[in-house]
Amino acid sequence: QVRLEESGGGLVQPGGSLRLSCVASRRIFSNNVMGWYRQAQGKERELVAALSTGGRINYADSVKGRFTISRDNAKNTVFLQMNSLKPEDTAVYYCKLTGYGSSAEYNYWGQGTQVTVSS
Repeated sequence: QVRLEESGGGLVQPGGSLRLSCVASRRIFSNNVMGWYRQAQGKERELVAALSTGGRINYADSVKGRFTISRDNAKNTVFLQMNSLKPEDTAVYYCKLTGYGSSAEYNYWGQGTQVTVSS
């Protein structure tokens, strides 16, 4: 079992920056995939960015060029650097870890951190 804890959310003005972090309770293994999702009020949860240890990265079109996902394996942590924030980025941001066992796939979610972009 893996616990994930997000932090770094808050209130920021349009054009500002925030750096979210997600700390896992154990080592992030080489076959794990880490992802950031967000859910705005009244909308479906959507993928923001995903990163595997193999280096494959996937970003939502709406955040390309503004957001960067990265990982610090020594600290069991994944980051989401968010620049040039817009009001439409306002949402609860969730961290997800996907693990691949011998015969099953496991998904773990954090409890989320609120990001509000407003003047």
